[in-house]
Amino acid sequence: MTSIVGVHGIGKYHYYEEAGGSAGGAAEVMRAKWNAYLHQGLTGRADGAGEYFAEIAYYAHHLHSGPPKPPRQMEAPAKLVLADWAAQLGGPFRDAAGESLTGLAHRLAGWLLARMGPQAVRFAQDFCPEVAAYLGGGDPRVRARDAVADVVRRRRPRVVVAHSLGSVVTYEALWAHPDLSVELLVTLGSPLGMRDVVFERLAPVPVRGRGARPPGVRRWINIADKDDIAAIPAVLASCFDGVERDVSCDIDWLDFHTVRNYLRCGSANAYLKPYVA
Repeated sequence: MTSIVGVHGIGKYHYYEEAGGSAGGAAEVMRAKWNAYLHQGLTGRADGAGEYFAEIAYYAHHLHSGPPKPPRQMEAPAKLVLADWAAQLGGPFRDAAGESLTGLAHRLAGWLLARMGPQAVRFAQDFCPEVAAYLGGGDPRVRARDAVADVVRRRRPRVVVAHSLGSVVTYEALWAHPDLSVELLVTLGSPLGMRDVVFERLAPVPVRGRGARPPGVRRWINIADKDDIAAIPAVLASCFDGVERDVSCDIDWLDFHTVRNYLRCGSANAYLKPYVA
């Protein structure tokens, strides 16, 4: 039996729809894809897929609030996430005094388009509403966190690989359920350290500007692409105690955040191979 569980990132609600409203069906489709991605990373061949992941913990349906919207049409909490996130990227705020939140969101979308291209705007349309829905608290946060905890408790994996927003959900799930233990946590493209967006809103709240490895995690490896606009900062050891290593990679400046490229690139190979032999 394989000993790895994956936790997905943003923009995965469509799997739920395609599976007829089945979280289990969505998770199984994603598991096949993650197995194929990691197979290519481990072997260098795109000719099949091994049985590497026992399950992908699926939570996107708990955060869904409708189809993606242009930034100017987002709900106010998502616009605020957009503004705070864009500030990490050097967004134009000097002349924002008196500007409406909708006007600012529209201007920031134009700035993202000009600076990084349409893929950055598409990323924002998934990232901002889902981060806002999760960190806004209440039932969506609890349900998403518990969905991840339930899979870890049921599967008892030795390794958890958590991508994007999934790293935030996983971090909080492992803290909220101290009975859970894993030998290795691998975070990919994680926004855990993103100031004014994620970091200060984590549960538990960081102490004196430092978060910490969940108590049930023996080792924590963080992997971030140098161009990943969600992984800010890329070096999580700068704000979390207990990160064993921060690994930098260069996957694709146009496709900078997908789990497909993170698993294919081989950056996690040295850490995952002992668990897939």
